[in-house]
Amino acid sequence: MLATLLKAEDGSQVVEYALIIAIVSIVLVVALQPLILAAGIGSFINNLASCLTTGTCP
Repeated sequence: MLATLLKAEDGSQVVEYALIIAIVSIVLVVALQPLILAAGIGSFINNLASCLTTGTCP
């Protein structure tokens, strides 16, 4: 029974996708942290909204 359980790969793709999402999330948090801390979260969101709506980024 244990050998059958170890050979089963049913949930392996879910685990792989979860790891990829976790790594991408960590990279985004680390990459965006200086932007958020330097200008504050409010101005960061306003700048992002302005960039997306008008096409001109401050």
